[in-house]
Amino acid sequence: MWHSTGAPVKLLNVYEDREEAEDAAEKLLGIKRLASERDSTTVIYNLFGLPTWGNLHRLGMYDLTELEKLLARRASWEVEDFVKHKEIIDALRRASKNYDLEIPNHWQ
Repeated sequence: MWHSTGAPVKLLNVYEDREEAEDAAEKLLGIKRLASERDSTTVIYNLFGLPTWGNLHRLGMYDLTELEKLLARRASWEVEDFVKHKEIIDALRRASKNYDLEIPNHWQ
C-alpha cells in the first residue's frame, strides 16, 4: 500500500481492542492509518504506518527494547546474553525482509 505522498505504508500490527489500537497509533511517527474489519462477531483493528525501526520500537515489537538494553552492556555479556542477542537478530532479519529495512551494523 502506498500513501499519496509516495511513502510505503505497511501493516505493522493487528489489535483486537480498539483503545489499544488507538494508543499504538498515537505512538507512531509519520503516516499512519487505523482500519477496522469485522469477521462475523469479532472486530479487529489493522494498524498501518511507515515501517521504520523507530516505529517498531515504539510499538514494542521484535524485542527492540531488550536489544537496546543488551547493547548498552555489551562489554559484559554472559553466554545467555549472546544467545538472546542471536534470537533477536534472527527475528530482526525476518522483519527486515518483510519491511524492506536494513539492520544497523552496530546492532549485530
